[in-house]
Amino acid sequence: MLTFQGYLYSQEKVWTLDECIFYAIDNNIQIKQQDLQTKYQKNSLDLSKFKLLPTLNGSGSQNYSWGRSLDQTTYRYTEDQRVISNNFYVGGNMSLFNGLQNYNSIKKYEYELLAGEQDLQNIKENISLTVALNYLQILLNKELVTAATEQLQITLQQIEKTKKLVDAGSVALGNLLQIEAQAAQEEVIYINYKNQLDISYLDITQLLELKTPEGFEVIVPPITIDTNAVIGETIEEIYQIASGSRPSIKSPELLLAAREYDLKIAKGARSPRLSMNHSVTTGYSDVRQKILGLDPNTNEILYGNYPFSEQFNDNRNWALGFSLNIPILNGWQVNKNIENSKISIENSKYALDGAKKQLYKNIQQSYADASASLKKYAASQKAVKSMQEAFRYTEQKFNVGLVTSVDYNASKNQLLKAQSDLAQSKYEYIFKTKVLDFYRGIPLSLNNE
Repeated sequence: MLTFQGYLYSQEKVWTLDECIFYAIDNNIQIKQQDLQTKYQKNSLDLSKFKLLPTLNGSGSQNYSWGRSLDQTTYRYTEDQRVISNNFYVGGNMSLFNGLQNYNSIKKYEYELLAGEQDLQNIKENISLTVALNYLQILLNKELVTAATEQLQITLQQIEKTKKLVDAGSVALGNLLQIEAQAAQEEVIYINYKNQLDISYLDITQLLELKTPEGFEVIVPPITIDTNAVIGETIEEIYQIASGSRPSIKSPELLLAAREYDLKIAKGARSPRLSMNHSVTTGYSDVRQKILGLDPNTNEILYGNYPFSEQFNDNRNWALGFSLNIPILNGWQVNKNIENSKISIENSKYALDGAKKQLYKNIQQSYADASASLKKYAASQKAVKSMQEAFRYTEQKFNVGLVTSVDYNASKNQLLKAQSDLAQSKYEYIFKTKVLDFYRGIPLSLNNE
């Protein structure tokens, strides 16, 4: 929603993951386009059903003619006659049998509509996953910024302490310069992390179709990870659940069924076609006269005025007919259409097989990534604890001059790297487990959100 209203909305509230997902689904352009495509497919289905109904069309004409004409009363030709006439027609036809092509067309469009609905759902789910990834990226970058800020504050405090030691003559000036260089380096790290955070805000607001990331903020939910956790199902079990419910699999399955009906439609062109024609016609002519009877004296036919309304009723003609069309040779088009339909079926089978294989690979990769990131997270936790203790010990020794500033800076850098690795492995594990939950049909959400 690229409006000023959307800009205000982003400033008025702090967003949860669920709210981000719902808002993205409501405002995503790709989703809106697919929704329109689904409506188009619904109209195609309706049109295929309406083809079962008989056609009915009407026409009317008024004609002027001059010269020699046929007197429709006496059926004699007259010279230099001006004639005004009207003709009216209502009629149409109805297909009684055409090789079940109409019925098979209805079934084809039904499956295509269902496939379109699954495509729409698939886009929504992909958008949801992308929003979740961007949301977690913000949380990760926030932690990295916090860790970098804390380390920079420690260094700035150490600079003040070192200045006092230098002024007192307890340590050399070089130590102060080394600490100041460390602070400058950590400030660069902080700026880089802050830039990454700003970009992640921009990414998610663009995904939500908000005008600007200004004022946008997300809720940071409490997240805990059990390092002893295990994934409940195997890859095969998760795949069985996903393959039976994921729209990325249902859509090609439905399209395969639609292509099979395309083949039936193509084969139906070999069948004879039986149709019924129906019509009602009438007309009027100003030269036509009404026969009034016989003159009792001369025994001649008496003629009089023949009004429009009477001619309209008297000239009505009803017609009903049947026609049978038997295809014999049509430039080999029917056979080639059948062959093309068979090729489309084979192609749809490959598409379905490819979708299933891709789904299995995605689950397999997410399973492996989740397992690896959990191990990495557990190892990173131990590393952070060890580095915190090591840094605290190094800091104490540095304060009394037992280690150089180089050793102190190295210890700080190792701690910051360990904290960064811990945060990255944490959110990588969360996202991959959410992907696996997603394949198992569990809605995307964060704990205690």
